[in-house]
Amino acid sequence: MIAVLSIAILSGCAVGPNFEAPQSPLTTTNILADIDYGAQANANNDGTVVPWNWWSIINDPVLAQLEATAQQGNLDLQSASSRIMQSRAALGLATSELMPTVSANGSYAREGLSENGHFAALGAPTAADNFWTSGLTASWELDFWGKNQRAQESAAATLEAAIYQREAIRVSLTADIANTYLLLRSSQAQLDIVVEQQQIAATMVELAKSRERNGVSTHLETITAQTKLATVTAQVPTLTQRRNALMNALALLVGEQPRALNTLLLEHNASPEFPHGVPVALPSDLAQQRPDILAAQARLHSAVAAIGVAEANFYPSVTLNGNIGVEGYDSSDLSSWDSRVFSVGPSIYLPIFQGGKLKRKLELTKQQQKSAALDYRQTVLQAWHDVDNAMDAWSAQQSHHEEIAIAHSYNQQALATVSRAYEQGVADKLSVLNAKNQLLQSQLTLNDSATSGSLAVVNLFKAVGRGWDNSAVVTTARLDQ
Repeated sequence: MIAVLSIAILSGCAVGPNFEAPQSPLTTTNILADIDYGAQANANNDGTVVPWNWWSIINDPVLAQLEATAQQGNLDLQSASSRIMQSRAALGLATSELMPTVSANGSYAREGLSENGHFAALGAPTAADNFWTSGLTASWELDFWGKNQRAQESAAATLEAAIYQREAIRVSLTADIANTYLLLRSSQAQLDIVVEQQQIAATMVELAKSRERNGVSTHLETITAQTKLATVTAQVPTLTQRRNALMNALALLVGEQPRALNTLLLEHNASPEFPHGVPVALPSDLAQQRPDILAAQARLHSAVAAIGVAEANFYPSVTLNGNIGVEGYDSSDLSSWDSRVFSVGPSIYLPIFQGGKLKRKLELTKQQQKSAALDYRQTVLQAWHDVDNAMDAWSAQQSHHEEIAIAHSYNQQALATVSRAYEQGVADKLSVLNAKNQLLQSQLTLNDSATSGSLAVVNLFKAVGRGWDNSAVVTTARLDQ
């Protein structure tokens, strides 16, 4: 009993360092510490919970449909899921090393000795006969130094890293779809405005020709109007090509063939609007929200556990072996108790000289752990920069859009004023057309500003790690382990 207890105690002793989650400086307080440009009002948590599927806030059914389709059809996500299955299988292999192995065996052979051999010289019969065996074999490596435990720990952390890496891909995917969709809507709005500008430019050409025929203007005015028309017309194929490329980009992101989404995207051609009332609230601990940070932490955990495996290789390993069975010269002998054979006992393996292999392997695992630690720090630092830049961009876009909206309002007033003057016979039609052109140009600028504001919000959601269901993934990861 004492020996059994000693073995149980020793089996729980794992060599190598124990993993401790690093303390991340990435918190809301640290992010906002050096920011004084007025973004705090948008960044502070006002009690509104931003859902993980943040695109529902935009309330665009087409965007929601694209996001849902991509969750099933995107090939990068499918590849990441395949890597999770590979990691899960590797964890199963590592776990199996902690268990005893039992196997059944049986054999039959017809044997005969050489009449000129040693045994025949000693009087052994040389006539051929049959030999039957059957039995069970078992072995169990006693994990004195925790080698197999550390291997299982490393494999479990690798599985966790694969799960979080898939979610990091999901975050990037949702943001890429939203960004591409918003750019598509922007290009469609630009195309509509340019077509309208083209119509106005054509009218101005006809007006310039009429004025030239009547001697009111020179041929220079006609040439200028024709140049304007050609310049505007030249934008149409470029914007059309950009629109088509963005539709194909969305098709690729959701895992569809080129032009598969054209009907859907051309039927719903809504102009982008500047986001208002979007609850952009930073979580208290960003390090627990971004899956790329959690994946880097899991990889660091795996590397730390691998050190324990490398250190355990320096110690002796003990394996309990046993077998029991029956053997005989006739198959009927296998049912006789007198035909039994058995053996049981430990075997010990002690490395004495390996040519420096064990030392180099330990050195390699330690360097891999240092590399994983640096990767974790780099990921956290990059996240810090992402959030700071995204908040800065969102704040700047808010101020920028306010001024652009004011300018657009003035252009609307100018068009209304000159239109009334034209109706009263005080202004000519050319003045009205110029005012319309100016308004359309301001609409282009306003469209760009609205798109930039929406993109800034998308990038902020991406920076804080929205786009994946944290609770569901954590539950799944625990079940897998």
